Amino acid sequence: MNARAGDRIVVESKRAGQAARRGVIEQVLGSDPPRYLVRWDDGRTSTFAPAAGGARLERAGEDERR
Repeated sequence: MNARAGDRIVVESKRAGQAARRGVIEQVLGSDPPRYLVRWDDGRTSTFAPAAGGARLERAGEDERR
């Protein structure tokens, strides 16, 4: 996962019926393994290290190009 600051990250829930967790990557802290400082949509901030296939990115600015 090659994320940049400003990209949105979406983490799907492993539990049925539970909503996905969404946030904005504030800072890339490391690349191997990937670690990000994320400001979640609920206002909280945390360090996040995605597992393989556990998250997807929405690139910053994609909506403006459509």
